[in-house]
Amino acid sequence: MAIYLIGDIQGCDEALGRLLDTVAFSPSRDRLYALGDLVNRGPDSLGTLRRLMALDDAAHCLLGNHDLSLLALQAGVRKPHRLDTLDALLAAPDCARLIDWLRQQPLALHAHGILMVHAGVAPQWTVADTLARADEVHDALRGPHLRAFLAEMYGNEPARWDDRLQGAARLRVIVNALTRIRFCASDGAMDLKTTSGLDAAPPGFMPWFDLPGRRTADAVIAFGHWSTLGWLDRPDVISMDSGCVWGGCLSALRIDGPAGAPHELIQVRCPPSQLPGN
Repeated sequence: MAIYLIGDIQGCDEALGRLLDTVAFSPSRDRLYALGDLVNRGPDSLGTLRRLMALDDAAHCLLGNHDLSLLALQAGVRKPHRLDTLDALLAAPDCARLIDWLRQQPLALHAHGILMVHAGVAPQWTVADTLARADEVHDALRGPHLRAFLAEMYGNEPARWDDRLQGAARLRVIVNALTRIRFCASDGAMDLKTTSGLDAAPPGFMPWFDLPGRRTADAVIAFGHWSTLGWLDRPDVISMDSGCVWGGCLSALRIDGPAGAPHELIQVRCPPSQLPGN
């Protein structure tokens, strides 16, 4: 059995197919963990979801901010963005089935010794806290009040986690930490506006994974979301978004090797013809 982490696909189904062919992926034998942002900006979000759904138990998929945006758009609580590439998916005859499948996917997983999220983790959380907080959002996504949750999901406040938070504010902070965070201040406040690389940290902020006192510092965390950070493989963090949809690569990391052995990185490049706006 081979086990792979895969970075942000963002609707680049052709690149995903080539990546799976490159590693000779077998659904009966191998497993993949896609770290969120399965859809949007790329040319074939419909094909991507159909492919991942067809892999059944061989594919474990997290939700990212673009996946949540798709749910909000389909529910009618978000207007399309000019760079969205979701029209074919939303018009597909199997759209309802694909949306229902997407609603069942988690926001965090802990498997093979790795905590997997789309963007990051609030510094106040342990691994157990992270999984419990993700389950709170998962319950809202699967529940009968989906539209009401999605309507209140967007916003940058509160900026930091507090155990006393309740209702929509509590869920919003969880969503922002798991699907949007990049930089964090020493008090745990999140900067949710800066999208550039490490040298663009706002004054008083640093990458969330470098924050002193982070309660998941003893865990290995794999994430995507941050294409301007790119590929990073440290003992404590693995960054998997290598910017396929922006002209970079779609990356897979094989993680089932012997303990202590270097991870095997496999990449395929997204064709320039598939870049947003082309």
